[in-house]
Amino acid sequence: MRALGLAARALAVLGLGVLLTAQSAAPSANTPPRISFQISTGSTTGTYFPVGQELAQLLSHPPGVGRCEAADICGPPGLIVSTRASEGSIANVIAVNSGMMNSGLAQSDVVAMAVAGQGPFRESGPAKELRVIANLYGEDVHLIAAKTAHISSVADLRGKRVSLSAPGSGTINTARAILAAYRLTERSLTPNYDPADKATELFQDGKLDAIFFVGGTPVNLIQQLLDEGVAKLVPIDGAGRDRLLARDASLSAHVIPEGTYMGVPAVETVSVDALWITDTSQPDDLVYSMVKALFNPANRAVVEADRVGTHYFDPVAAANA
Repeated sequence: MRALGLAARALAVLGLGVLLTAQSAAPSANTPPRISFQISTGSTTGTYFPVGQELAQLLSHPPGVGRCEAADICGPPGLIVSTRASEGSIANVIAVNSGMMNSGLAQSDVVAMAVAGQGPFRESGPAKELRVIANLYGEDVHLIAAKTAHISSVADLRGKRVSLSAPGSGTINTARAILAAYRLTERSLTPNYDPADKATELFQDGKLDAIFFVGGTPVNLIQQLLDEGVAKLVPIDGAGRDRLLARDASLSAHVIPEGTYMGVPAVETVSVDALWITDTSQPDDLVYSMVKALFNPANRAVVEADRVGTHYFDPVAAANA
């Protein structure tokens, strides 16, 4: 009997230990439920990827983050925003509209085509589930040419080896529109459809004459090519640009200011807005709380500190534009 009593007490103590361990491992009643929210961005060498990371940093609200104690400076308690690399705008629109991703970054001209069911979305039809969370910043179209390729205008691309970017990117959509406006076709040149990082390697090896790239300035990848002395920026201007702007209201005339790229004078080009998009299934209160935090003036200092001299991604300025 004594042995049974000791065994019983031992079991009781063991049971109490298990219970206490389970209680300590269980979430506190005051811990908010986890809310996962994804952003599909772009290539890790482009500007969408770091912008997505910055959005995740600003809006995530896990337990114990001191900066989130101030009202409306982060998303709702429990929100964890994560980023995913992708091919770019077209791929992001498809993923968001189909419900595969919570949100994504995309060029405004691509979003306009998706909503209208035009261009790369002609077969799939209008993207009826898309909604815009915010207009983040303006992106410039860069046409980078090898100094040895004798390219001084878009018209000079005829017969050249030109990177139009990956099929799922927004750049390829804009590049095709530019070619059409300047009365060029893909058949009139030797097109390349590699992503920006691979295209850059080919350019450096002398296997490409020019690269189209859409991104918020300055783009580190482009500055690197300019610093190496092998490249120059080609203007997008003249009658071809006039035709382009008349056809596409999502694009606007713009100038990359002198000094944006070290040693480079002002360059005429076109720009497009970078949009943060989602779909109709996302809760209104969640989206509203993220937008409220994103445009909170208190986040300006964080944005200014993170962008380190670049002037892409300024949501406060975009809101006031």
